[in-house]
Amino acid sequence: MGQIEKFPQPTKLVVIGNGMAAGRAMEELFAKQHAPMKVTVFGAEPRVNYNRIMLSPVLSGEKTFDDIIIHDHAWYAKHGVELRSGEPVVGIDRAAKTVETASGEKVPYDKLIIATGSMPFVIPVPGANLEGVVTFRDLDDVEKMHGAADKGGSAVVIGGGLLGLEAAAGLALKGMKVSVVHLMPTLMERQLDPSAGYLLEKAIKARGIDVYTKANTEAILGDQCVTGVRLKDGTVLPADLVVMAVGIRPNFGLGKAAGLECNRGIVVDDQLLTSDPDIFAVGECVEHRGQCYGLVAPLYEMAKVLASELAGENPGGFVPAVTSTKLKVTGIDLFSAGDFSDDDENNEVVLRDPARGIYKRVVLRDDKIVGAVLYGDTADGAWYFDLLKKGEDVGAIRDTLIFGQAYQGGSPLDPTAAVAALPDDAEICGCNGVCKGSIVSAITGDGLTTLEDVRAKTKASASCGQCAGKVELLLAATLGDGYEKSGRKAMCKCTDLTHEEVRGFIKSKQLKSLPAVMQELGWKSSGGCPSCQPALNYYLVCDWPGEYTDDYQARYINERVHANIQKDGTFSVVPRMWGGVTTPDELRAIADVADRFSIPTVKVTGGQRIDLLGVKKQDLPAVWAQLNSAGLVSGFAYAKGLRTVKTCVGTDWCRFGTQDSTGLGVKLEKLLCGSWTPAKVKLAVSGCPRNCAESTVKDIGVICVDSGYDIHVGGAAGLHVRATDLLGHVATEEEALEYCAAIMQMYREEGAYLDRLYKWVDKTGLERLRATIFEDHAARKALYERFMLSQRYARRDPWAERAAGKDLHEFMPLAVLSPISRAAAE
Repeated sequence: MGQIEKFPQPTKLVVIGNGMAAGRAMEELFAKQHAPMKVTVFGAEPRVNYNRIMLSPVLSGEKTFDDIIIHDHAWYAKHGVELRSGEPVVGIDRAAKTVETASGEKVPYDKLIIATGSMPFVIPVPGANLEGVVTFRDLDDVEKMHGAADKGGSAVVIGGGLLGLEAAAGLALKGMKVSVVHLMPTLMERQLDPSAGYLLEKAIKARGIDVYTKANTEAILGDQCVTGVRLKDGTVLPADLVVMAVGIRPNFGLGKAAGLECNRGIVVDDQLLTSDPDIFAVGECVEHRGQCYGLVAPLYEMAKVLASELAGENPGGFVPAVTSTKLKVTGIDLFSAGDFSDDDENNEVVLRDPARGIYKRVVLRDDKIVGAVLYGDTADGAWYFDLLKKGEDVGAIRDTLIFGQAYQGGSPLDPTAAVAALPDDAEICGCNGVCKGSIVSAITGDGLTTLEDVRAKTKASASCGQCAGKVELLLAATLGDGYEKSGRKAMCKCTDLTHEEVRGFIKSKQLKSLPAVMQELGWKSSGGCPSCQPALNYYLVCDWPGEYTDDYQARYINERVHANIQKDGTFSVVPRMWGGVTTPDELRAIADVADRFSIPTVKVTGGQRIDLLGVKKQDLPAVWAQLNSAGLVSGFAYAKGLRTVKTCVGTDWCRFGTQDSTGLGVKLEKLLCGSWTPAKVKLAVSGCPRNCAESTVKDIGVICVDSGYDIHVGGAAGLHVRATDLLGHVATEEEALEYCAAIMQMYREEGAYLDRLYKWVDKTGLERLRATIFEDHAARKALYERFMLSQRYARRDPWAERAAGKDLHEFMPLAVLSPISRAAAE
């Protein structure tokens, strides 16, 4: 960077740009003692400096342009500034030290400030240049949107960030039917974590605005004027107006053309000086230490440093500070600041109030706040932000930190004592409005001793259930030794709810995403833990086929890479052999893979499969690609799902066989393969009561007899050895397939995650299962139909559908990403 010379003589200062950064720099400069200057400001817009971050209220009609003016004409006149609005600069001659306007006039400068801001990014899709496609960057854009809104109709806003949502809310208030299309899974993902993003989406939808997340725009439709937007999945949204709000990029063309050092923006040093000693740059057009900025707070800090430098004060230089974000949509309270990523060094304190739609998360590192996300109640945002900026140690108040500034100063209590110390009017159950006094009165007055008693009498914990832990603490505090602990086992440390309660609420409250579950059920963490994430992902996959997208990152490593990790860090690969049947070609393919990748051990498993042991992690994609090219797909030996269907040879070869057990086993495996279940599931089909396939120690076993098929359930042969129970008898192979699928679906819908099928049978009762499957024909048919519906979605190849994207998992080659789709669909 060049070195600035201090200038005592009157100086011609030219400013290119009349936005917020340039305006603040002049404001700061005029407040200082400095050498005389003749200031000329060129602005591309035909108006004075105004507050761009308040364009949203102007769009919605809550404010007018006059309300957002920062510097009116009188201000420029007072400070002797020559304002040349509506006159864009088109060139800089550094040798002659002049700037050239669009009219060809050349204006000399001694010192130059480039403050050209940024340009809105327009996604390069067909139709992007049609009439009716606008950006949201300046007052001209707002006036175009006003014109469209006056005619009514539909609007599509592409981009669910800060500007996009503000534009959508403003257009909705103006009477348009609005849809928001956002590429990422949650709104404002740069400023919010998924939980807050879920609440925000819920609030936006409550305003009548449709929201499409994980949605990619394919084309804007229309001949001359916009008529609609087509998404990559084929969805077509009608539109009379399309607002592009997908981001900005520094407008540094003038600086680059003048030969200044540029990268993503005009490169400046800590004093905002460019590679030319007489040219400064400030605002969104600059790059400082590899960073570009789009929020107003760092731009104002730049302006302060620049003003001090121009005034000859030798400032310390620009040091970017942590920024905070608030959404300017009336009625939506949202605050975000700092780093709230899931860093291993971070820990968090979370508060959720589902009844009031409140979510608070404070992220700590070494007892210092490094990030905060608040939704629904942002009163303490400034306090958290101040603690963050100052780097205050909050270890002493960690237990009460999440309750805000007004709750500091008390001493930590153990949980039971803390609940006991609450006043009688303290609300325990927000959903049903039940206070502490009502619960205590019911406990003492009606002799209640269990959570179930309190729930039945007062309704406390009967809705979302997240207050169940508090109710139990009240029981313990009130009854002491007389409290009968319910024996409830919470799902994990993130919630007081059991697996069964969580499943019930997912269905009854129609919760269809991880953030929805965690917010509405009062999760104690922001994103769950390794125990609850896979369970919730499974419950959502099972309960909302086609509506919920399986989150592979919530799965265990084995499920993500289609292999079992071994004690030495290598992996075991098991190709599927339907019903234990293979061919010479498949055996050759397995041998070729073992040779090519120097796989040390090839072993026959107890489930009639071949296991390749010792596969290196980096070889997994290529191993599966080669196996798949030979028609071999994953055997799901790692899955919480169907593992194997073991068979004997049956009537084809055995002189004792009564039915085609091998054929039925193959059909069962192809029918059931790919259906995720609470825990692993193993089946077997034996061709006669001699039971060579060991059907009576499988989760579901079929034993062929002369009159048909006996169906058994609830066996196990691992740590817990358990013989099956005979559930019933069917006469035909088609019935056997339907009944087994219905059993599987009932287990899928009711079983707690990681509970083997026999544990579920013990909980639900063998007689209830028998009555549902063998006596209630309508219920069985419904279970079978739901199973087949879920299989249609399980057998899709979502990864192949995303083959053109860039988010494929590193160990998910397309050759194996749908381990069931080809073979199971045959």
